Amino acid sequence: MTPDKSTELLIVVTTFASLEDAKKMAHQLIEGQLAACVQIQEGVHSIYRWDGKICEEKEVLLSAKTIADKWIDISSFIKIHHPYDLTELIAYAPEKYEAHYGKWVESEVK
Repeated sequence: MTPDKSTELLIVVTTFASLEDAKKMAHQLIEGQLAACVQIQEGVHSIYRWDGKICEEKEVLLSAKTIADKWIDISSFIKIHHPYDLTELIAYAPEKYEAHYGKWVESEVK
């Protein structure tokens, strides 16, 4: 599917320290019509450098499906409500996806 840029599908990804925090954010994103669908995956093993130290943590990955028009709204909301000092916030725009799914996502966030 090749939508116009404002309605192209985005997958917004962030991580949390706990399942409870991820689920709370997921519900807020759906209730606020910032995302049509949110998937949560436990058991992510993250290794990173923070304040000069190498850290290893178990995290929870959250993936939210939305559209490009919602990027500013969803990214602002996540940054404001996220418990981390520095929020991982990455969006992917899939090159191809099923047309009916894309229309459903768009209808859920408009």
